[in-house]
Amino acid sequence: MIVDFKNFKVTDNTKEWNKDLLFLKTYQNQKYLNENIDKERIITPKELIDILNLNEIKIVGVSGTNGKTTTSAAIYSFLLDFDKNIALQGTRGFFINEEKVEDKSLTTPSILETIKHLYLSKSKNCEYFITEVSSHAIVQKRVEGLNFALKVFTNISQDHLDFHKTMKNYIDAKSSFFMDETQKLINKDDNFIRYNIKNALTYGVETPATFQVLAYSLDNGISGVVRFANEIEDFYSPLIGLFNLYNLLAAIGAVKILENRALKDICEVAENFGGVSGRMEIVSYEPLIIVDFAHTPDGMKKVFESFPSKNIVSLFGAGGDRDRKKRSLMGAIASKYCKKIYLTSDNPRSENPREIIDDIYKGIKEKEKVTIIEDRKIAIKRALKDLKDDEILLILGKGDETYQDIGNKKIPFDDREVVKKELDS
Repeated sequence: MIVDFKNFKVTDNTKEWNKDLLFLKTYQNQKYLNENIDKERIITPKELIDILNLNEIKIVGVSGTNGKTTTSAAIYSFLLDFDKNIALQGTRGFFINEEKVEDKSLTTPSILETIKHLYLSKSKNCEYFITEVSSHAIVQKRVEGLNFALKVFTNISQDHLDFHKTMKNYIDAKSSFFMDETQKLINKDDNFIRYNIKNALTYGVETPATFQVLAYSLDNGISGVVRFANEIEDFYSPLIGLFNLYNLLAAIGAVKILENRALKDICEVAENFGGVSGRMEIVSYEPLIIVDFAHTPDGMKKVFESFPSKNIVSLFGAGGDRDRKKRSLMGAIASKYCKKIYLTSDNPRSENPREIIDDIYKGIKEKEKVTIIEDRKIAIKRALKDLKDDEILLILGKGDETYQDIGNKKIPFDDREVVKKELDS
């Protein structure tokens, strides 16, 4: 891509470079460098950041298997409530203050695109820049040259083994992001993460931590009491589920570290955060139908555990061309928690949808719970038709996605719109 920074233009693509452009040398493109690129026109990410004077913006990186998007959005929301100029980059797109500047792309874009976003943020006088940091981006060094004011860790569970191959590699990748002496906020209840204890604070529900939940209730939203040093405050959120308690606690801790405001003030604005589209999004109250992005065994488990006294009906599939090992585990989790299970297509990509479904089906012990309908729209309609008054329907895997990735095409599709249209018919 070519980015115009007014006084000069930069590319990170060797095929695009000409003598009028600076070339951004990165970990990903350095193997493509050749003698045709003028050495005097080559620049590193750190040098570009220095030239653009972007070091004054406080960058907050949020990384983990689940919770990145909600935690980032909560930090963003809290700081907006404190009248801060702030930018947010991640799965949902790029935002400056309350304006959506770009639609969603990669969770963590290329370093050149991130620097472009930082540059736009500076033009809007942003004090903070919040970014989700994926494990792919860590391995591929798509955050090289960035000086983080704070790194936040959410959790680790099985995902992306199509890329990392083993859980050890995945854990090593995540852990490497937290091995420097940057200020860090770590989920103390997670058993996998390794980190440099220097400048590290922690948060926890089950384990003693810097930010400690002393008591909580998950009835009708989330109510909790949090302690930090000598401050003890209660907070309420309309969000649902234990995992969102962790996301909120991480956001409360992050804003306390960044702003050093009274804990009471931060807990008060927590109630204003309504969550993220497609994350535990209630599409209908009667009957209760929820759409969520959960697409890992642990993510699904956390969603199911949010409804301990409910008869759960789940509808889900799994992404094609991704970690096959997790599919049977997803089936096993659903089998444990759900009264009925509808297996269907997700984003099959180049794989045969039925073969993906069969992989999930192998993990389900109680086969009588299962209905297989490959067409996702028909599956949703059938699940709605069969839904009893004492049941809730959880449609998982795609969240706020507005397409299905089938073959080499993106077909318009939105779980929420299908539900609404069917209920209105």
